[in-house]
Amino acid sequence: MTRKNDNTVDGPQNQTIAGRALGVFTAGISNGEFGFPPETLMMLERGKGAKLWDSAGREYLDFSIGWGSCLVGHAREEVVEAVRKQAGSGSNFSYLNRHALELGEEIQRLSPGVERLRFCASGTEATMYCQRLARAFTGKPKILKFEGAYHGANEAGVTSLFPQLNLPYPTPELTSAGTPMARENLLVAPYNDLETTRQIIASNRDDLAAVLMEPLQRCTPPFPGFLEGVRQLCDEYAIPLIFDEVVTGFRLAYGGAQEKYGVVPDLVAYGKALGGGYPIGAFGGRADIMDHVNEHYIGQENYVWMASTLGGNPVSTAAANAALSVYRQPGIYEDLFERGSYLRQQMRLIIDDLEETAQVIGDGPLAQIVFTDQPVFNYRSTAQGDKRKGRAMMLALFRRGVFLNPMGTKLYLSIAHDRQLCDDFLDRFRSSLTEVRELPLKDAI
Repeated sequence: MTRKNDNTVDGPQNQTIAGRALGVFTAGISNGEFGFPPETLMMLERGKGAKLWDSAGREYLDFSIGWGSCLVGHAREEVVEAVRKQAGSGSNFSYLNRHALELGEEIQRLSPGVERLRFCASGTEATMYCQRLARAFTGKPKILKFEGAYHGANEAGVTSLFPQLNLPYPTPELTSAGTPMARENLLVAPYNDLETTRQIIASNRDDLAAVLMEPLQRCTPPFPGFLEGVRQLCDEYAIPLIFDEVVTGFRLAYGGAQEKYGVVPDLVAYGKALGGGYPIGAFGGRADIMDHVNEHYIGQENYVWMASTLGGNPVSTAAANAALSVYRQPGIYEDLFERGSYLRQQMRLIIDDLEETAQVIGDGPLAQIVFTDQPVFNYRSTAQGDKRKGRAMMLALFRRGVFLNPMGTKLYLSIAHDRQLCDDFLDRFRSSLTEVRELPLKDAI
């Protein structure tokens, strides 16, 4: 089989890649959530650093970076070597191994909220297990989440994710079908609104098993005192606090959001950047809560079944140990934050220069453009932005060789993003924003 430069593949039917993908995968995508128009579908062949190449040889600046999982960059030498060495000795034992033990010890050392932990295969599983543990520990059914937060593809994660109805708090809105129990067992609060959160917790304390939150929600930073206030409320009502650090873990600091904000949860979930680009999840917390997954308690009412065939496999944990060794190198986070700050500031200057009504939010190596002149501090304020223009902007960037999520939720930077690559992006950002401004919106999309 040979490849052509027009994004077709010679084979029995000589189909385009888009045609083949649409014939196999729903909407042409194997893992979902990108939402590219069918005519733009292509096949990625390789990645190095902060760049990608497709099967036609086209180069992309990568600002998705594996949905944030490749914080070290693609094909980072230390990670590749660790995986190569382990793969020849076995890929999975479904049991304790040296790499898993060393990684667990390091997570326990760096994460003040982790006294005990377990590995699983994804962040979705990690946040799910945290919720299940909280329910077992408290004997209560309900979880409180913050509107617009994503906690993986479990029921809490996909409820009130992109709500449209502005229902009164704490009523949840089902973003995904197939999650009917969320109506009964999920409460929703507005992020950065401590008083409303207080009222919801106080009114539901007898049924509330946990408060689940992204410390930095999507790209929206917490108001000063907000995380501390939630922690205090959880202490006051003896309700476990769960930090979803799947995105913030190892990205906002080596110790994640716990280190950056100085707030310690009772349970914490990890994924994404932990694995250096390889699939992994981890969850941990207070020993008395984590003990509910102890298999010696099978048959007891509060035992939590936990099993993960690939959780803690030696290849992923070897990759994770290598990634953490990179994060520990001197100056890594200073450089990462400098690049993120530079990118956001330069994007703002371009927006001002073109007199566009928009703002750039984010922290650390994260950025998001929101087309509004109103303050952005939670989901509903972000949702007031012009979403159609936001999507048009993302697609314009994609046409200019920037790989990202056209849903426009966030741009990810990695350690491999240098100043020159950011400047290349900014040139394309200016051109894309000019295009979106000049075209009628219906044509821009």
